[in-house]
Amino acid sequence: MPVQDKSVPLPDKTLGDALSHVVHDAVRESLRDSLRTVLREEVREELRAELSRATGKQRRKAALYAASGAVGLYAGAAAALTLGLVIALGLPGWAAALIVTALLAVAAVLMRNAARAERGNVPAAPKTPPVGGTAGFPTVPPSSGPGTPGTPETPGAGPPPPLAPKSRGPLE
Repeated sequence: MPVQDKSVPLPDKTLGDALSHVVHDAVRESLRDSLRTVLREEVREELRAELSRATGKQRRKAALYAASGAVGLYAGAAAALTLGLVIALGLPGWAAALIVTALLAVAAVLMRNAARAERGNVPAAPKTPPVGGTAGFPTVPPSSGPGTPGTPETPGAGPPPPLAPKSRGPLE
């Protein structure tokens, strides 16, 4: 038998090792890809299921809030009716209804004012468009007539003449 140097690998083992590494890498890559695919699908299914549960809970909560609002509205109407009937014991029915209406109007104004106060320092929208036309506002020419609020009077020009009274006819 020929003596072989131990530092030089046999050609058959080298080819076998290389082939083994290629097959091993291919199997590893295939397993990695299939595992990624399976995990990705599992995570997606879990997320869909969780989102569906959360959406169902939110829908139920919204329905309960809407139902409680409707029941509260009916309760308020019943309380107003009861108050009107109590007042109607001493006054006519129309006067009792008028009093209840006035009380509800005052309550609405008070609640609106409280809501405005809670807005804090939110700047109010401009009530009149600025002169010169900017985004969203038409161009408004500056007024130059006498007596226009916010403009100085023109020297020598007085207030506009009063309108003549209209005649009512021969039976005045």
